[in-house]
Amino acid sequence: MMYVFYNPNPDRKLVDDCVIRAICKVTGKTWERVYDELFELGRFYHDFPNRNYIWGEYLEDIGFERLSLPYACPNCFTVREFCKMFPVGIYILSCDGHVIAVEDGNYYDTIDSGDYVPAYYWRLKGEQNAR
Repeated sequence: MMYVFYNPNPDRKLVDDCVIRAICKVTGKTWERVYDELFELGRFYHDFPNRNYIWGEYLEDIGFERLSLPYACPNCFTVREFCKMFPVGIYILSCDGHVIAVEDGNYYDTIDSGDYVPAYYWRLKGEQNAR
């Protein structure tokens, strides 16, 4: 398990688009397409597309399910620990103010977010290593 730099932004800008980046990684869609689809959903609800319930509905619509984390140690269960616990599968982690894509034990981001603490996660339904 390791950090992999990932930035699908067409201009390689380092901006507050972590939700878009994470969804791009787990779907293979372009940055522009995810941006447009999230903004369309946000427009429907008259809210910003980076609100948890907006991008959460988007993920549900494409086959993800929201799950809770084990809380044996709620403040020390990091992204790295998640990757060790779930070495196979496609996930999106929701941390405080940040969203991270995880695939097969690697986490994809523009920064090394391995020490971040996830609050909950989304799993692509049907993944083999589901818990």
